[in-house]
Amino acid sequence: MERKRKIQFIPDNVSIDVADCENLLRAAIAAGVHINSSCGGEGVCGKCRVIISQGTVACEPSHFLDREELERGYRLACQCEVRSDLVVEIPVESRLDRGFLARKREGMAAGLVLAPLDTETLATGWQFNPALIKRYVELPQPTLQDNISDLSRLLRGIKQQHGMDSISVDFPVIRNLPHLLREAHCKVTSTIAMTRMESRLGDYQFRGTRRPKIICLEAGDTTKEHYSVVMDIGTTTVWGQLLDLSKGEVLAEASEYNGQIGYGEDVISRIVYSQKPGGLEKLQQVVVETMNGIIDELIKNSGTNRQRISHMTAAGNTTMTHLLLRVDPKYVREAPYCPAANFFPPVRAMSLGLHLPAHVFLYTFPCVASYVGGDIVSGILGSGVYQRPELTLYIDIGTNGEIVIGNNEWLTTAACSAGPAFEGGGLRHGMRATTGAIEELHIDPQTLEPRVWTIGKEKPKGICGSGIINIVAELLEACILQPNGKFDTEAPTRRIREGSDGMEYLLAGAGETQTGEDLVVTEVDIDNLMRAKAAMYAGYKTLVEGVGLSLEAVERIIIAGAFGSYINLEKAITIGLLPDLPLNRFRFIGNGSLLGARLISFSNEMLDDGERISRMMTNFELSENTEFMNQYMAALFLPHTDVGQFPTVGERLDCIHKDWKTIRAEKTA
Repeated sequence: MERKRKIQFIPDNVSIDVADCENLLRAAIAAGVHINSSCGGEGVCGKCRVIISQGTVACEPSHFLDREELERGYRLACQCEVRSDLVVEIPVESRLDRGFLARKREGMAAGLVLAPLDTETLATGWQFNPALIKRYVELPQPTLQDNISDLSRLLRGIKQQHGMDSISVDFPVIRNLPHLLREAHCKVTSTIAMTRMESRLGDYQFRGTRRPKIICLEAGDTTKEHYSVVMDIGTTTVWGQLLDLSKGEVLAEASEYNGQIGYGEDVISRIVYSQKPGGLEKLQQVVVETMNGIIDELIKNSGTNRQRISHMTAAGNTTMTHLLLRVDPKYVREAPYCPAANFFPPVRAMSLGLHLPAHVFLYTFPCVASYVGGDIVSGILGSGVYQRPELTLYIDIGTNGEIVIGNNEWLTTAACSAGPAFEGGGLRHGMRATTGAIEELHIDPQTLEPRVWTIGKEKPKGICGSGIINIVAELLEACILQPNGKFDTEAPTRRIREGSDGMEYLLAGAGETQTGEDLVVTEVDIDNLMRAKAAMYAGYKTLVEGVGLSLEAVERIIIAGAFGSYINLEKAITIGLLPDLPLNRFRFIGNGSLLGARLISFSNEMLDDGERISRMMTNFELSENTEFMNQYMAALFLPHTDVGQFPTVGERLDCIHKDWKTIRAEKTA
């Protein structure tokens, strides 16, 4: 008989029985307990730190933990085998803080505020014309003189009362039609989808005319209860909105961390996991569970009836779309980088496990390439880039940074693997942007002492993506950090010191942090950030110059995504992450993916535009591009090896450094 071990996780107070020698990280996932794990349990990120309070585990050695931490009971969950009953504490740095998802962009952390896109700069020319409509009819009772079929009676009534002809019907409607008509005394509401009569062959589409199709029939008049769910399926976070299709309003919004993050925090880790036995099914299951939780919250917060939801739209990157639809993404990451499909036909939401009525179909945005997905197509749609003559650079900064350049005549796109630094990965004390994460640093010119600001104004416990940008920029401006990413050991501060990973800068002492440990930024951290920002900047340069233009010719830069909303624009330019252009050219759009998804729910015509955008885009594959590598190597400097590409930064740093040198000279004297 297999021996069982009991594990209790605190502070969650969740227990689970597992087999002897079970992996501790897998046990936590099975128990529904989240432990940060950037690498998906491969043992290369050092984020799944836990404290074994009671019991025995067998662990592989790890350089991520020093002797003192081991003595205090710290272990990496992914490297532990359960050998007895356990009490496992999840320390603050390894927990997931959902409260951040509702955070608004404000205060010190926002830094130099990016102007939001004005209404007139978004998509134009669309009218409120949902793809699904409701029509109420009152039909005459059947008689011996008028005993046509129930379906003919319904179609005749819709034609007479609403002028709609040539309507087709989804078969399940017919199955329920006889009883429903009589129970409702022939007073019913039809949900009608304006479907396009078309055929597809792979990614090629042969269009036809639109034809109405009845997909649902309800008793009574329910025309004022007509809803749609739209979602952005992000790698880290899933956002959803509930829309009123009778009024064109957003009724509720909710978000949750994507349940897949327990299996890897980037798309590559998840593709690798999907190739394990049962991996694809598990990843599909957990993202659907996340979506169902959001749907439940939307319904609860809006007080709506789940049965009145008729439509669902989702936008995600190529890998997220494959995983949601349970399509094998294996070849997305292998040269020559071929997704299974760029266009997926609508699929019944219920067949995926989504808790929605049987008549609801899920529409997913079309993708462009392996690493340019439907979320970018949705963002281009929502921002109106494809409608305007201005040369626009659209940027979604993240682990997989996506870039689009173009206007209403042409669009080119590329993706560059920036790595996890922008989400706190690859940093010794990196973390997601949750409470306790350092997001701003200021160094006093007189004392050279730092002052840190954290999310939620709590004691610091780590550094988030926007925080590392601000920290590096401030250290550079304070002459503590050199343009090559190395600390100036001659700077008159004791905070620069030798650490286990080389030279480091002390941000907060152990007594000032939640973890009880010194919180530092290391030269290795800075090197990881420089690589990430170099990849993004090289991507802009390669893409723009690849079409015969220059960055100076760009008239507008749109920064999309949750991370982009919290970037301090001036600091991002200072380190060379964003091009040195006039600040009035920059705008942020927030969640462009969700914006586009909302638009196609409100406007049937925008659905066509989404497909047109995906066909307009020409994809540049940067991984095999020699010019990209040249640009990348040149950008591995702060802000760049060619400071002439950052003229205002160069001038500002010269002035600031002169001031610092004066202050230091006065202190020495």
